[in-house]
Amino acid sequence: MKPERLQDQLSSLAGLEDPLRRRLYFFVAEQPEEVGRDQAARARKISRSLAAFHLDKLVEAGLLETSFKRLSNRRGPGAGRPSKLYRRSPRQIDVSLPERRYELAGQLMTSALDAANAGKAREDLRQRAHAYGERLGAEAVAAAKTDAGPEHALTQMAETLREAGFEPRLDEHGGLELLNCPFDAFARTSRDVVCGMNLALIEGVLAGLKARGWTAVLEPAPGRCCVVVRPESKGAER
Repeated sequence: MKPERLQDQLSSLAGLEDPLRRRLYFFVAEQPEEVGRDQAARARKISRSLAAFHLDKLVEAGLLETSFKRLSNRRGPGAGRPSKLYRRSPRQIDVSLPERRYELAGQLMTSALDAANAGKAREDLRQRAHAYGERLGAEAVAAAKTDAGPEHALTQMAETLREAGFEPRLDEHGGLELLNCPFDAFARTSRDVVCGMNLALIEGVLAGLKARGWTAVLEPAPGRCCVVVRPESKGAER
């Protein structure tokens, strides 16, 4: 990595050094929609001006992005200025000292699995991903001292998938969509391989949790993981 890029990456990370700024960043990152200054201030129980200061510092660090939009239907004179809204930046920050190229190695491996004659290797990958996910689910059950019965299934699924880096969010179907793909860099070059792996991993999580009545399905959409979790009756309809 060139020294200039390394310095840029480190500067962005330094933007999260302040504890309040970190809390604001994670609040914005967890929201399904863009966040205004008032909303962020209420969530962290601070003044609007303090929230604005830290949010704009996060923008300067490249960790958040902004847009401007009217939050009411009022138009014309007296409607006021559009509100400044914040969302997480898609920028990826990876710092390794000394420099390592794990992402490059992963991209080369997934590209090899994309080859037409790599069918058995891809099936082996899915089996290993399923086994890993099942282990995650079983460990979550052991820690909770109960399996994911109907009243706890959604919560346990969300917590387990969050720990795995998928950033789950309740969707309009009563299931979970996953706002982050932990393997996004690989998915950009070998989407079929990574989506199949993700599906097997999440199916394994559901099996390990004994989350009856839920199913993982492929439902690609921009800006999130290609897998969603649906109540079984709704998943079967798709």
